[in-house]
Amino acid sequence: MPSQPPSTLYIGLMSGTSMDGTDAVLVDLNTQPPQTLSHFHAPYPPATLALLEQLVNNCGTPHDIGETDTRVGEHFANCVLALLAQHQLPATAVRAIGSHGQTIRHEPESHTSFTLQLGDPNVIAEKTSIDVIADFRRRDMAAGGQGAPLAPAFHHWCFNHSGEDRAIVNIGGMANLTWLPAEGDVLGCDTGPGNRLMDLWCQLHQGQPYDGNGDWAASGQVIPELLQAMLADNFFQRCGPRSTGREYFNEQWLTAHLRQLPSLAVEDVQRTLLALTATTIAQSLSQAGKPQALYICGGGAYNLALMRELETLVSPCVVLSTESLGLGPQAVEGAAFAWLAMRHLQQLPGNLPAVTGARGYRVLGGLYPGKTTDT
Repeated sequence: MPSQPPSTLYIGLMSGTSMDGTDAVLVDLNTQPPQTLSHFHAPYPPATLALLEQLVNNCGTPHDIGETDTRVGEHFANCVLALLAQHQLPATAVRAIGSHGQTIRHEPESHTSFTLQLGDPNVIAEKTSIDVIADFRRRDMAAGGQGAPLAPAFHHWCFNHSGEDRAIVNIGGMANLTWLPAEGDVLGCDTGPGNRLMDLWCQLHQGQPYDGNGDWAASGQVIPELLQAMLADNFFQRCGPRSTGREYFNEQWLTAHLRQLPSLAVEDVQRTLLALTATTIAQSLSQAGKPQALYICGGGAYNLALMRELETLVSPCVVLSTESLGLGPQAVEGAAFAWLAMRHLQQLPGNLPAVTGARGYRVLGGLYPGKTTDT
């Protein structure tokens, strides 16, 4: 009998710098854009999140790193199993899992550059019996790249259109931009903080994990002196390739700026942080080109005040969510790592050197087989 063609069903696992939980996305990569068959989101268990926060804040021991690596791997595996049950699908129907892992440190500019993601892929493979592709960033960094952003290669495959100059912006904890001209080279970079500083300020002063719809920010006024001081940061003066994370844009960074301007209304600070995210996206976009449409994905696509701010800053460019392109905002990053898993199995590159600064195209990730040889 002729052998069956490989499945085109993949699962992407993504947990970003906001650490608000894990997205598991089941996609069929036989279509462009891929068809999202099922999406499952789960926050980290409190004990695991506490360990992650400790490590992200540069505290903890080798024991803590090892324990957290296993705990996150178990959490990822449980998300996959829940996703399969939700879609009533056997593990054998899935070709592979692409797992981004949870970043606890990203240092592309240090003397010895490195990036570290937790979520042991061995645990995921063992618990799900599905092949896992993981550790996507380090090969690009070994080739002299930033290891990020990696999404632009997927954005190009998924959203490129010969009749329209487009830009895709993912707004998660940090924000990254992909420039997709109708003709010419794809460009991309991290633009700076996305939701992270806004979420942090909201947690501190509202007791909420995020500012729903941006309503609290909308109640305040921009503080021009604070905005200009933050925009003067050297990160925003650099051209790409560039990438960043919570090790840079964090509470200490924000506090250092606030210390210069005492007695600020907390809602005005929130409004200014929203303006910072929108302004740095708009500035990065202006350096890349003038798109006809800007498509937003990630959690920031649901912040209505942020979307309105972007519409004002990039007008007459149209601002829409990636839903209008056939892929929901919360599914895009998970789908990207599912696609990167497929690229690995096809032994095709997953990076764009013009984006990351790597010396050339590289096949990314490592394979952890899910099928065992037990007898």
